[in-house]
Amino acid sequence: MDIKRSGSRPSGPGPSSWFSGVVRIDPLHTAPDPARVAMASVTFEPGARTAWHTHPLGQTLIVTVGRGWVQREGGPVEEIAPGDVVWFEPNERHWHGATATTAMTHIAIQERLNGEAVTWLEQVTDGQYAGS
Repeated sequence: MDIKRSGSRPSGPGPSSWFSGVVRIDPLHTAPDPARVAMASVTFEPGARTAWHTHPLGQTLIVTVGRGWVQREGGPVEEIAPGDVVWFEPNERHWHGATATTAMTHIAIQERLNGEAVTWLEQVTDGQYAGS
């Protein structure tokens, strides 16, 4: 058994190559091999969002605070709120973040395949973010 105590792992800024705007990542857990799961609490200030990206084994988001937007490639921008659970299929190109006026925090859960949990792509444009 391994207990990660609250506050025992430092928060960090979301890298500008992965995110637009102000983002804070609080690591929750990365399971040791052969397990593959990794989890983090991610907080997006208003207007902040991820770049387009994919996950080889999919991703689950659990919204805990605020309001956010999510979009899969070819689909509409959809609003998410506390208690919502979002599932992105393996290799589904997508992005997620806060709305333009409200911060949002979610728990992100994904699995590593051959040591990799995510493939980062280009930034989401302002037009894509606005749903136009």
